[in-house]
Formats: sequence, structure tokens, C-alpha cells
Amino acid sequence: MAPMKVPFTTADFLARAELAYPHRTGVVDEPGPFQDGGLGTLTYGGLAERARALAAGLDELGIGRGERVAVVSHNSARLLEAFYGVCSYGRVLVPINFRLSPAEVTYIVEHSGATVLLIDPELKDTLASVSAKHRFLLGEESDAALLRPGVAPVPWEEPDEDATATINYTSGTTARPKGVQITHRNIWVNAVTFALHAGVTDRDVYLHTLPMFHANGWGMPYGMTGMGVPHVVIRKIDGADILRRVEKYGVTVMCAAPAVVASILEAAQSWEGEVPGRDTVRVICAGAPPPSRTIQRIEEELGWEFIQIYGLTETSPLLTINRRRAEEDALAPEEAAKRLARAGMPAIGVKISISDQGEVLARSNVVLEGYWEQPDASAEALEGGWFHTGDGGVMDDEGYLTISDRRKDVIITGGENVSSIEVEDCLFNHPAVAEVAVIGVPSEKWGETIKALVVLAEGAAATEEELIKHCKAGLAGYKSPTSVEFRDAIPRTATGKIQKFKLREQYWQGLERKVN
Repeated sequence: MAPMKVPFTTADFLARAELAYPHRTGVVDEPGPFQDGGLGTLTYGGLAERARALAAGLDELGIGRGERVAVVSHNSARLLEAFYGVCSYGRVLVPINFRLSPAEVTYIVEHSGATVLLIDPELKDTLASVSAKHRFLLGEESDAALLRPGVAPVPWEEPDEDATATINYTSGTTARPKGVQITHRNIWVNAVTFALHAGVTDRDVYLHTLPMFHANGWGMPYGMTGMGVPHVVIRKIDGADILRRVEKYGVTVMCAAPAVVASILEAAQSWEGEVPGRDTVRVICAGAPPPSRTIQRIEEELGWEFIQIYGLTETSPLLTINRRRAEEDALAPEEAAKRLARAGMPAIGVKISISDQGEVLARSNVVLEGYWEQPDASAEALEGGWFHTGDGGVMDDEGYLTISDRRKDVIITGGENVSSIEVEDCLFNHPAVAEVAVIGVPSEKWGETIKALVVLAEGAAATEEELIKHCKAGLAGYKSPTSVEFRDAIPRTATGKIQKFKLREQYWQGLERKVN
């Protein structure tokens, strides 16, 4: 008789933590400069009890296997317990971006068919118009109304590892959000692969700098939980507050978008004494490719190890990882930073291919099941048995992937393709530039011309002519901006991605042909 196989499910991680580390700190959700309260400190045993209490409450409501439970919340221990109290007991978790408008949240709740909606108390008034069959606040009131401490949840059979565990809606940088169906197996394989490549052990402490509703924000915590790593929750990004928590709690791992890294570097300039975490912190950068100079500053000024990753919501999210290899330790800092700017090599169990059109394709156990109730979009994304990322990329002779652009962000001017990322990287090398987004704007003569939207560093000055001249010194003439516009800020998603479709709207409005 063949041995019985045990399915991979999200329940595995908290179950192991409760068994191996019941009295260890599982979550630190303390008040800070941007949050008035929280659950304080929970042990892993306590977190498991609360997850079961949430499951028992859903049982009483009659929420069955496969039904969707939506949650809109800032980072919190209550959101983390929903990771396990919902999908580990057969339901489907729908984490929603807390920065969305009420209309956008309503769309996701309705599109997903969520019968339960859990809302952060801070968002109660903002989302007053959003309804569902059952609606609760993630606070003490909701604990009394929904959580059932001490009551055992209905003993579901183990979820099928190929069943949908979460529906994560894309950030909407290109179109209306699509519901990405992530299975238990997707999450399990991603969590274990992440922990392996990042070298996670029970001696680590993890800081949640990314929003937990996002792919990277929820992708890593499962692996951390399974290894007994304490979760330190931070509600709002502030460089100085991040450094304080690194110092106070001994943080060793965080996953951060480039904008978060920039805030930490800025805070470090005025930090009294040695910056905490030197030689111990690993900062895993995701969400957008950072300039190589930023990478060099992380390693030289902070003494933190920089790790680059690449992935998407549709891939749970890890596809590639770039962590300095032993044979690269002797490289000069500038050369090491340039190498670390690449997206990296495929993670274990991931196959990467570049299509004839230059698009990055992926196959792996972390690739989505499909898009919720969008069979045509699912078939298109998974055509030929490969997931089509929509990103342009190249593989070098060493087997490293470099993301050249989002295909839709390629600017075609005078018949020439220009990577907006290449132009942005050039502008980042100008000392006066703090942030930049490069887009194509309409031109009767060239089809499109290149416009740079620039945020200057505090106290810095630069002119349009100066920045264009800077680009022409380092790029081919056709790649250089024909205009520069100065802005106070550039719109981004919660994960740090620039929303270029919003930037383009004003320039393409009313025209028959648009860049989307």
C-alpha cells in the first residue's frame, strides 16, 4: 500500500508554531506614533487560539467551505490571525487594499461574492457605504460579536491543496483589478521557498514594512510563522520608526519597496549613534527595481544585506531572487550593487523563459490557479502552459534575469522602443532627483515623445535643460526626455509601484489612441 500523502495547506504553518513555540512571542502589535492601539504581544499559542475563535465565529454565521471573507485593514495582529482563521478552515480570504475608495472596495466585495466583510475600526467611517451580508469591525466590538473564544470550530476535513485559499486583487496599475486565485499549494510552496532562500531560522525577527494585504506582505508571513519567527507589526511607514523598532525588537528581516528603503536611508542621516541592525538585518527589496546607487547605500551606510526579488501577485509572489553569492564577496561595492540590481536567478522550483517578443514567462507551483470569474483573462495569462507576466526581460549568460520594462511602459518614439526604466535610472543618478517617472506623451511627428516627471530632493535645485542634458550625456539622443515636469509627489500603489496609467491620463485624454 502506498503511503498516504499529506496535503500542503496554510494551516501547517501556525500548527507547527503552536506545537514548537507555544510560549514564544508570535506577534508584537504595540502602539506607536501612527497607531493608538493593538493586541499588544501575543504568543504563538495565543495567536492560534484567536484564529480558532475566528473560525468558530464564522461557523456560527453559517459560512461554509469555499465562501469568501473579505478584510480591509491596516497591518495588525487581527489581520494576521485572519490569515489562519479564515482560509485554514476551508474559507477563502479576500484581503483588500485599505487605500482604495469605497467604490473600489465595493467592487471587490461584490465581484468576489464575499458574504463576510471585516473592517479596521479606523476605516469605519470611510467605508460606511460598503456593505456585505455580514459586516464586522476588527476591534473589541467585533471580538464580542464574531470571535468565539474557547469554542472549537467545526472540524473541517483538511482543505484540498489545490483549492483556492485567497483571492488577492491586483493593484490596478494597468486596468480594473482582477481577482488572483491563490491555492493552498501555491502559498505553501512559496512560503517554504522564501524561507529557504532568505535563510530564515527561529532566531530571526520579522518586521512588516509592506502592507499585509499585498502579495509580498502576505506571502512571507506563512514561512516566518512556520519557523517560529516573531512578527513585529508596523502600521505606517516612517524611516525613524522603522529604525527604532529594529533597535527595540532586534529585527533581522524585512521586505521593503524602494520607497520604504529611501525613507530608512533618510532617517539614518540624522540617527544618533550607530544605525541599528548593522551586519544582522536582511532587507528584501520588491515592488520595483531600485537604482544601483540605492543598493550601494544600503550596504555601505546601513551595513544591511540587500536581497533583490522579483515576482507578481499571480506567482504568490516569488519567482527570482538575487542574493550575494560567496564568490562575489570580494567585488568592489559599486560592481556588487550593479549585480544586485538584477532581478536574480529563478528560485528553486521555478522555470523562467523569455518569449520571442521579450516577455518574461514562468512555470512553477506558485503560479495562480486563475482569475476569479474571468476565464478569458485566465486562458490568456496561462496560454501555452506558461504564465505570461506582462514584463519585458532578458536573461544574461550567468542565468540572471533583468526586468527591462513593463511591456505597456515601453515608449515607442519615431519607431524606436525606449525602456522607461532605463531613462529613470539615468535620471536617478542626478544628485538633485529624489523620484522620477518617465512616460510617453502624444506627438504628431514622433507618435510619442518622452516626458520625465521629477520630484526634486529636499533643498535641491535643477532645471529642465539641466536634466535633459544629463540624460543626453549618458543615453542615446532618442532615449532622452524632450520635456521635464516638476512635481511635488508621484502617485504610487501601496507597494511602491508608480501608477503610470494615472500619470498618462491627462496627456492622452480625448485622443483616439491612448497608451494604457
